[in-house]
Formats: sequence, C-alpha cells, structure tokens
Amino acid sequence: MSLLKPRLLILASAVLLSACTKGDSDLRQWLNEVKNRPAPALEPLPLVQDPPLVVYNPDGLRDPFGKPPLNRMSNTGGPSPDLNRPRQPLESFTLDTLRMVGSIGSGPNLTALVLAPDKVTHRIRPGAYMGQSDGRVVSVSATGIELIELVPDGAGGWLERQAFIALNESNSGEKK
Repeated sequence: MSLLKPRLLILASAVLLSACTKGDSDLRQWLNEVKNRPAPALEPLPLVQDPPLVVYNPDGLRDPFGKPPLNRMSNTGGPSPDLNRPRQPLESFTLDTLRMVGSIGSGPNLTALVLAPDKVTHRIRPGAYMGQSDGRVVSVSATGIELIELVPDGAGGWLERQAFIALNESNSGEKK
C-alpha cells in the first residue's frame, strides 16, 4: 500500500500535465491575429512655439543682491565706517546680546564690564567699538554705556544712531 500512493501521485500529475498542452491551439490562433493587425495611426505632435524674447535692462533698477546702484555710491561727505580699522572682539555680537554687568574705577578712568554671549567679560572705555553696526562707545557711566552706531540710509550713505546699554542690575553683584 505504501508503494501504491507514490505511483498514484505520479500518474495523476502526468495526466494533468498532458491535459494542459492539448488545448492551446485557440490561444495561439488569437495571438497570431493580434500580431498581424496593423498598428493604429499616431496623432501628430503639437508644434512647439518659441517663447517671446525679453531683454533685461538693469539701468536705474535696484541691485537684487543689496548693493546700491553705482550712481548713488558717490561720497556724500557724511559719516561712514572706517573699513581699514581693525575689528574688535565685541563687534561680532549684536548689541542686544551684550550685557553691562558692572564698572571699575571712577571719573575719567571709569571702565565698563561687558559680558558677551560667549561668557567672556570685556573691559570697555570710550573709543572702543561694539555691536555689528560699527558702534563706537561715546561715554561710560556707572549706569550704562552710550554708543553711536552707523547704519545705512538706503541711498548709499550712512546715518548715525544713538544706542545705550544699561547696567544689568540682576548681575551687578549689588545686594538689595
């Protein structure tokens, strides 16, 4: 009985395989008909039209990259930043990130202590520069630092703007 099962299985698979190969003549005929049909005609491609020609003339227009037009670069005789002056360490920070935390000395020898965002304390006296707008320290007092900044006026010149950094009472070391 154990030999009968494998033989029966082999015989059944042979019958099934032989049945699959006999009935494909109609399939072959249909494939030949489809292959012999003429291909449908293709629609013609639409004509490509050239875009209209536009000539760019930048005369009198503002430079999109922020540089003033050449005709406005004339020296107006007003204030301007000294480009040959060496940059000072506090000029790499904006004024709103600098904090005055105290002062040392008195009278004309008064020096302000300014804490930068990098946690370094700097000594500032009149004539020093700080902030990113060429801020020159005009005066130092026990309550703050007065500066004059140079800002562009939009027409190729510069305007002076006053700024003030007040003493930060919470970090001055005074007890209340």
